[in-house]
Amino acid sequence: MNVIFIVSDDLGYADLGCYGGRPAAFGAVSPVIDRLAEQGIRFTQGYSNSPVCSPTRFALMTARYQYRLRGAAEEPINSRTRGSSTLGLPPEVPTLPSLLRDAGWRTALVGKWHLGYPPHFSPLKSGYESFYGPMSGGVDYFTHCASSGVHDLFDGEEEVHDIGYLTDLISARAIDWIDRVAPGGKPFFLSLHYTAPHWPWETRDDAHVAEEVKSNIFHLHGGDIHTYRRMIHHMDEGIGRIMATLERLGVADDTLVIFTSDNGGERFSDNWPLVGGKMDLTEGGIRVPWVARWPRGIAPRRVTPQHCLTMDWSATILDLAGVPAAPTHPLDGVSLQGLLRGGPEFERVMHWRMNHRGQRAMRHGRWKYLRVDGHDYLFDIDADERERANRAPREPERLAAMRAAWEAWDATMPPIPADATVSLGYGAKDMPSR
Repeated sequence: MNVIFIVSDDLGYADLGCYGGRPAAFGAVSPVIDRLAEQGIRFTQGYSNSPVCSPTRFALMTARYQYRLRGAAEEPINSRTRGSSTLGLPPEVPTLPSLLRDAGWRTALVGKWHLGYPPHFSPLKSGYESFYGPMSGGVDYFTHCASSGVHDLFDGEEEVHDIGYLTDLISARAIDWIDRVAPGGKPFFLSLHYTAPHWPWETRDDAHVAEEVKSNIFHLHGGDIHTYRRMIHHMDEGIGRIMATLERLGVADDTLVIFTSDNGGERFSDNWPLVGGKMDLTEGGIRVPWVARWPRGIAPRRVTPQHCLTMDWSATILDLAGVPAAPTHPLDGVSLQGLLRGGPEFERVMHWRMNHRGQRAMRHGRWKYLRVDGHDYLFDIDADERERANRAPREPERLAAMRAAWEAWDATMPPIPADATVSLGYGAKDMPSR
């Protein structure tokens, strides 16, 4: 088998057609991803490990709670950490790609890294044989410069000045890599991490705008919902070309294709019926699309309410590949292999914490414990997805039990460092207060 793990950036829960997204003026926003869901399985209650970018990516890479690593305490890592020897993914930590590589798999990351800067950190130091994309969190789609104004597009650890719309460059490089490795006979693992639809909000047709404002590349030109949806569609088109490549090479049926987002959406996202968004531990910040297609292992047209986290999918990939975790780094992720192959749903208790606003959350069955700004809440998510009816006053014993369980879990994690920083995203000011 092969694996392509696709991660979009700041995509909202209901942005895709298969999650109830509304058609745009140009038609369906995500016909390819919608078709993947029809041909495989769609999760209605899947979550990201964090409501911000790089912490989720730490969990994806290690299949462990991100809180175990110092760099993940930054919410998220920002461009000012360039040159830091502390804030990144340590090369000595076993990762999903390094474990697969050592087991004979070909590995590549095409797209966003966001886990620290060279010379101390890079994809090539953490298990990927090949890398193409930006090192930082967000770059202009045409100039490929980060918010600091520094050019940020790399092939391996060498800076490159390719011309083109970044989403299309990422799709094209992914196709090129698959064309090169698939005929070799070895299984391959491709991390395909788009920056879309993360700001700056630019479509393929905005090249002239980017050229006019090179002196202020992160102008964001205000953005609008139409631009945002077109950006998703550009990504969807690229995924369609990648799926066509798999078909042409005869490997589509035995390639597990996973699609998700690194966190909930922000300014122009559709999170309905959820509330909140990026930076928030309410449902809109952490519940994300999860779609998987694998004709030889997953029956089509399946929908499941199974709870899962980003790191569970990393654990699942290792389990499917028959690759054990490193003894020194046992996994926190839980394999979904049985479920994917037709087995029943199972109980999955999940925990989160955030330095921002002192947030904490725990999901256990239908119940969710949440703390924001020092206030505790208890929600019956199955009955109240919008988190409007606080059950804490009516069920103080349940609240106390879940609070104690969260605190017992938290005691097993390193504390949040006093010097950890919060870098608010452009959508954070739109986050609801409590």
